Amino acid sequence: MDGRHIADECLNGTGFSYTLSLINGKYKMVILYTLMEFGVVRFNEMKKYIGQISFKTLSAALKELEADQLVCRKEYPQIPPKVEYSLTKRGKSLIPILDAMCDWGQENRLP
Repeated sequence: MDGRHIADECLNGTGFSYTLSLINGKYKMVILYTLMEFGVVRFNEMKKYIGQISFKTLSAALKELEADQLVCRKEYPQIPPKVEYSLTKRGKSLIPILDAMCDWGQENRLP
């Protein structure tokens, strides 16, 4: 029997594992979906759209997504402060994956 054997492999070295490390978290996929659907979004708009997420959790998730270069944060020097979030080019490359998840959900939704 030829081919790959699980005993010789490690999940941590896979592309799947790397992708999961970037999008893993309770709200990261929701944030990415929100930015995919609405483009440029302000913090409070996103908080209201998502609903049950706390300010602290949303802020932390956005900072992580920004550090991973998936989300762009643009701050305007004005009072009151204005901050907008959008997907980076790297973040936009996840759109086919998000679209596929949306399609799968529509096709496989249980009654």
